[in-house]
Amino acid sequence: MGCRERAAKSDLLRIVAVGGECAPDPRGTLPGRGAYVHPVQSCLDLAVRRRAFPRSLRVQGPLDTADVRHHVEQATP
Repeated sequence: MGCRERAAKSDLLRIVAVGGECAPDPRGTLPGRGAYVHPVQSCLDLAVRRRAFPRSLRVQGPLDTADVRHHVEQATP
């Protein structure tokens, strides 16, 4: 979604909308529509800059990405 490159589903991080926030779903078990990004900061930044999360998750208004950003920072060595 961010860099628009194709990858295996296991290499991507699933994001879902919970309330007015984006929530990381690494196990892929949360209900609802999901969007996939590479679990790297640059891909996440591109998705936020393009406003791709609200469009992909089909929600109105901006979404807070703090939880996703924190998850990506923890996952990246």
